[in-house]
Amino acid sequence: MGTKVILASASPRRSEILHMIGIDFAVRPADADESVDCTEPGRMTELIAEKKASAVYGEYDSLVIAADTVVAIDGKILGKPSGEKSAAEMLRALSGKRHTVFTGVCLKYRDKTALFHEVSEVEFCDMSEEEIYSYIATGEPMDKAGAYGIQGLGSRYIKGIKGDFFNVMGFPVNSFYRHLLDMDEALGRELFKL
Repeated sequence: MGTKVILASASPRRSEILHMIGIDFAVRPADADESVDCTEPGRMTELIAEKKASAVYGEYDSLVIAADTVVAIDGKILGKPSGEKSAAEMLRALSGKRHTVFTGVCLKYRDKTALFHEVSEVEFCDMSEEEIYSYIATGEPMDKAGAYGIQGLGSRYIKGIKGDFFNVMGFPVNSFYRHLLDMDEALGRELFKL
């Protein structure tokens, strides 16, 4: 059968998480239009994840996993920054406040699909302009929703978290585990060596 799992994402964080939980997989980044006609963050991430999974599904007789993460604060959705100015604006918006992280996941396997999202709340400490620009200078914020990485240098600005830590990294492990077993118990038991 070949590869049993395809990750339709180039995200190093998602790859790191799947490796950590013992899943063997191949990376096949999806080339999908990520625009959707939806402003509700949880549903929006699900729709984008489904587009990514559908772009890769059909090429393989494998479980296809796709995900999308956004940050929401004060009714505004923050994706990845377009440049340093955009990153600084995002970090200023997050400074000293709580925000919400949504990760939508789509699993496709043969004739089955699981589509879900997870929500986590993150609280930032106050950041000075010096801290904002020194953090941007590291390059870490540039490819991350909300312009920060909770698992890296950005962790020093995180005051607290409510919900799944891995969701904030971009892949909610527990939700993935539960939904995969519900979608196809035999495949889930095989992948998780149960």
